[in-house]
Amino acid sequence: MIQPQNLQAGDIIGMVCPAGSIPMEKVQKCVETLTGWGYQVKLGKTVGAKMNCFSATDSERAADLQEMLDDTTVKAVLCGRGGYGVSRIIGQINWSVFAQQPKWIIGFSDITVLHGALQSAGYMSIHGPMAAAFNKGAEGEPYIQALKAILEGRKTQYEAAPNTLNKFGAVTAPMVGGNLCMIAHLIGSVNSFETEGKILFIEDVGEYHYNLDRLLIQVKNAGLLHKLAGLVVGGFTEMKDPSTDFGATALEMIHAHVKEFTFPICFDFPISHGLPNYPIKEGAIYELTVAANKVSLNEA
Repeated sequence: MIQPQNLQAGDIIGMVCPAGSIPMEKVQKCVETLTGWGYQVKLGKTVGAKMNCFSATDSERAADLQEMLDDTTVKAVLCGRGGYGVSRIIGQINWSVFAQQPKWIIGFSDITVLHGALQSAGYMSIHGPMAAAFNKGAEGEPYIQALKAILEGRKTQYEAAPNTLNKFGAVTAPMVGGNLCMIAHLIGSVNSFETEGKILFIEDVGEYHYNLDRLLIQVKNAGLLHKLAGLVVGGFTEMKDPSTDFGATALEMIHAHVKEFTFPICFDFPISHGLPNYPIKEGAIYELTVAANKVSLNEA
C-alpha cells in the first residue's frame, strides 16, 4: 500500500462534504484546532452548504472533491461529515493527479466508500474523526489527538477492555474496514473491500436488528469473513428497535455469525459513530492481540 506523506507545519488541509451537509458553525472548532496544530485550512464550496439530505448536487459534490484531490498545495482532505451520497459520485472521480501526489483522505461512515476506492487503487487512508468530532471537548480529545499523531507520522497504540464474547489470539496483518452497511453496499462493485489475510474492522449506527442480521449474512455469504486474519467489532450504536424484538443484542448477533472462525476477534472496540472513535490507517499493518485481560491494537 502507498502511504501519503506526513504533514508538516504550514501544510494545507482541505475540507469538503462529499455526502451530507454540516452547518458552518459546527466546523469552526475543527478549523481552529487544525490551525492551532500549525496547519492551514481550505474550505470547499460544499462546507456549510445544503441541498435536501446532501450538501449539494451530485455534480457539485464531485467537483468539490475533485478540486481538493487535484490541488497539489492541499496535503490532506478531511471530510466534514458522512451521511449519504458518496456512492452517487464515486464513479465520477478521476484519481490521475492524486496518484502523482497521494494525500490523506480522512473520514468515516459514508466515507467508507472513498476508503474502498482508495484500497482498490492501493492507497492508504484514515478512517477517523470528522469535523463534528472536534466539538466533543475533553471527552473527544484522545481521538482527536490520535488523528494528529497519524498526520504527523507517529504510530498509534490503542487498548480496549476485555469482552466475554472475545476470541483470544494474536495476529499482525493489514487492517481495513469501516461502516458495515457501506462494506455490504460495495460488494460486487469495483470498490469492494478485499479482506483475505487482513484484519477487518466494522461499526454501524441506527440500524434495525433484523437489518443488521441481513447485512452480516450478505457480508458472510460474499466471502468477506472466511479468510480474515482477525476481526475488530466496534460500536453498533443507536439501534432503532429493542434487542428483545430480535432476541439478541447487536454484539450477540455478530458473535453468532462469526463464532465458527478461528482467527482472533474482539468486541466493543472503541471505533464507532460517536465516542469513542479511534482513527485507523486503512491498509496499514497492525498487531492485534486479544487476551483475557485486555485487547491491544498497535500499528506495526
